Amino acid sequence: MFVGRTQELNAIGNSYKKGIFQFPVIYGRRRVGKTALINHFCKGKKTIYFVAIQSTIKENLEILSTQILSILAPNAPNNAFSSFRAAIDYIFMHSLQEQFIFAIDEYPYLANSDASVSSVLQAAIDKYQNESKLFLILCGSSMSFMERQVLGYESPLYGRRTAQIKLRPFDYYESALMLPGFSHEEKIILYSLTGGIPEYLSRIDNQITIKENVQNLFFDPAGRLFEEPFNLLKQELKMPETYNAIISATAEGRSKLNEIATKVSIETSQCSKMLTTLINLGIVCKEHSITETSSKKTLYRLDDWMFVFWYRFVLPDISRITAGMGNEVCSDVFSSQLNSHVGRAFEECAKQYMWKAQKEKTLPVPFKKIGRWWGSNPALKQEEEIDFIALSNKEAIFGECKWRNAPTGEEVFIDLERKSKYFSFATSMYYYLFSKSGFTDALVHTAKNRGNIRLIYVDNMF
Repeated sequence: MFVGRTQELNAIGNSYKKGIFQFPVIYGRRRVGKTALINHFCKGKKTIYFVAIQSTIKENLEILSTQILSILAPNAPNNAFSSFRAAIDYIFMHSLQEQFIFAIDEYPYLANSDASVSSVLQAAIDKYQNESKLFLILCGSSMSFMERQVLGYESPLYGRRTAQIKLRPFDYYESALMLPGFSHEEKIILYSLTGGIPEYLSRIDNQITIKENVQNLFFDPAGRLFEEPFNLLKQELKMPETYNAIISATAEGRSKLNEIATKVSIETSQCSKMLTTLINLGIVCKEHSITETSSKKTLYRLDDWMFVFWYRFVLPDISRITAGMGNEVCSDVFSSQLNSHVGRAFEECAKQYMWKAQKEKTLPVPFKKIGRWWGSNPALKQEEEIDFIALSNKEAIFGECKWRNAPTGEEVFIDLERKSKYFSFATSMYYYLFSKSGFTDALVHTAKNRGNIRLIYVDNMF
């Protein structure tokens, strides 16, 4: 089932309609749906679709030759081209007469099999692009390779691409499109477990319960996601053990650079570089309190909800799961710990909702940025935080999110309003409260009498 990606499909489709040489580059982390996007776009269009493999240039050339001839010369003998250059020249020559798509998936594998591949492509583009109608797509999962050796300044292909699309995970709303048969509350839970990765969402079975799905995917040694983080790190990175230790430290709550480096026993300079790599992969993110600009107050946290869940609940109990006690571990998580995990993801869903509402122009004020706030209260001598603040010049929306089994009461709003008074620069203040279990009658009454309070139920988010 293909859903979403409307913006990306429109971008590629508009490029294709031009009927002249076009060279979009599509990249993103593994499992994010790059191949599905390309296949969906190519339906009904003349396409040479080539998936490179981790092998020699000779073997890749044999596979490529078969694909080329099956599309451009189906009656010709199936002989391999003598070189990659010969194959590319053949494709470009044909593209002078007609438009068709040539998509190379897993391009880093092809380029690594022969260092001259990018230079050969560059030479062909420079020679033929003015007359060519070729729609050339390069696609890859190795983020560092694609950004450095395809899009980067030192790449032979630098400046040749006509578009680039960095494919990101689905948000909670797009994820829900892949989850028919589940309630809205269940869709939020499943988003918090999969991080919006389409391939993981496709593994959810709507004929069984969420708990059964989670047990099958995470808490069974044969489960699809039982070893997924380890596998991703091995595929993407050198020194996966050190990266694993950094992620573990972050998952345990160490959020400052020196704390993470000390826990992992590496220099802060090395730790900083490795965190940057994890940020580029979408696994970790930097976070500042929304009103702070100082880099000294940077915090690091996991930015992939599947990783958050796995490192919090699977890794610590991996021995019990391997010993066949995954059912017990899963039951423990669901009985007492799942709500706290989903609650953190629910805050992210609320921010995504705010951006969606911003696009639909349904907010009382437009905002320029949104994020979490934290700071110290000298009077109470304690740290305080607000789940999100959406800021626009001298107007602000303050948000609180509650994922718990009881309705959210008036005391939550009173506390949020108290904290909002720290921001005296805001001449207009609005309050958005999100709740899994609805709101008490008292809070509903208060919201009706005040014009600046919005109560958002889970169902409202869809």
